[in-house]
Amino acid sequence: MAKTTSKPSAATRRSPCPVACSLDIVGDRWTLLVIRDLVFGRTRFKDFSASPEGIPTNVLSERLARLLRHQIVGQIPAHDGTKRSAYQLTEKGQALRPLLEAMCDWGLKWEPDTQALMTSEPE
Repeated sequence: MAKTTSKPSAATRRSPCPVACSLDIVGDRWTLLVIRDLVFGRTRFKDFSASPEGIPTNVLSERLARLLRHQIVGQIPAHDGTKRSAYQLTEKGQALRPLLEAMCDWGLKWEPDTQALMTSEPE
């Protein structure tokens, strides 16, 4: 069972608009890339920091904390038996998969010289 933290309140939102609320959580430069990596099976901090985009470790820590706070990811024990934690998408996080697929499709169609660097099979 994945550990989660307390749920954010509506008082912390800048607007009740669902687009604005979504962007407040995942609309920065890095968060959807972390979610992309989780979709592709990466689960450890070191895996995320090794992505080709080069997310700074302090930013990665903050993004993972935000995703935990919003219950988009959960922390689980690492599969290798070490004391370090791993991360997995919750049901709420998995629901972002179609958004990522749409962004990938859009980028491939409209942005020259882009390519899907990794593929993932449905879970």
